[in-house]
Amino acid sequence: MKFGESAIVSEKKSTSSITVIEPQGEDRDCSFFTPADSVTFRPITTADLEEVMMIERASFHYPWSPGFFRQEMQVACARSILAEIEGQIVGYILFWRLPGAIDIHNIAVHIDYRRRGIARLLLSKVVTEARCQSVIRVMLEVRTSNLAAQKLYESVGFLSTGVRKGYYSDNGEDALAMTLEVPPER
Repeated sequence: MKFGESAIVSEKKSTSSITVIEPQGEDRDCSFFTPADSVTFRPITTADLEEVMMIERASFHYPWSPGFFRQEMQVACARSILAEIEGQIVGYILFWRLPGAIDIHNIAVHIDYRRRGIARLLLSKVVTEARCQSVIRVMLEVRTSNLAAQKLYESVGFLSTGVRKGYYSDNGEDALAMTLEVPPER
């Protein structure tokens, strides 16, 4: 699930809360939260870095350093969304808001909270931001070996747009470029 480079901001935004209700009957998908679970969202701050780094290290063979996260907090177009359940950080997404596009750089979910819909919720928040900003495209890169992430992105509507040869500097692995065209709100 790791993409290009990271982006984070430490500005304060209003915190929103969302409760996800799981489907009923035989179509029940075990990737959703139970009705009692509540996920809140807010930007990442430097105070969150210790917990973020625990998720980062558990999620990737080549995790980013805390210094890299701090450095990215200085990028003007950088944004982040942190997911929490009852005060515990359970995931995050990092992206850049560019003219006409959003470029997702990193998404990770705490190992104990995977396959419960958190990554999908984080992606949904980014798409919502894209619509609010009249952004028409959300882009990302994903390792060609990361089939689980590719399947998630495809299920949200991302399409493969090409391969970036030797994209990952840590091991030279290729990246699959994926794009989601965001229809305007009606």
